[in-house]
Amino acid sequence: MSDYQYTTNWFKWAPQVWEQLVPHLPARKNFLEIGSFEGRSAVWTIENMMEDGGEIVCIDTWEGGSEHTPEDMLGTEDRFHQNITLIRNRFPNRAVVSLKSTSVEALGAAIAHKKQFDFIYIDGSHLSKDVLTDACMSWPLLKDKGFMVFDDYMWRPPGFTLLQRPKIAIDTFINMFEDELIVTHIGYQLIVRKEL
Repeated sequence: MSDYQYTTNWFKWAPQVWEQLVPHLPARKNFLEIGSFEGRSAVWTIENMMEDGGEIVCIDTWEGGSEHTPEDMLGTEDRFHQNITLIRNRFPNRAVVSLKSTSVEALGAAIAHKKQFDFIYIDGSHLSKDVLTDACMSWPLLKDKGFMVFDDYMWRPPGFTLLQRPKIAIDTFINMFEDELIVTHIGYQLIVRKEL
């Protein structure tokens, strides 16, 4: 839909992979996204994965990460809200909860309220310690047979150390929880299914 306002398309290669997950979700009702930027992935999820009566929780500080300049983030939060307003108008029976918060604060509250999600997308801070924290805090929120998607598994920008990229954290998480998950996709994104 041409009314959406995006300045980037980092998500362009994900839909063909995510479409294959839809028939295998525990349900198509509860989605969590850590790192929303302009809302492109949230909009796609609402349009293509979620059923009426569903909800997506979007967590972001809209301050950007170590890979962003202040100029990169100018207008980003406004574009997110404009895009979410458009998708809410198109799908009034599909809810969006946006939380301007650190992931630790928002995930802590979700754990306290015993929230459960069918699908969790981790694309917030790219620092390995933050990715591992997001994954470990999100894991108890994921339903059995639910999917967790890690973005930027193969992200290797010049000048960024191993600890400034997600891969080592994702590998560590997989090793720590290997008896509770199955890796279902490895590419630029890595996807696991929870198997308790």
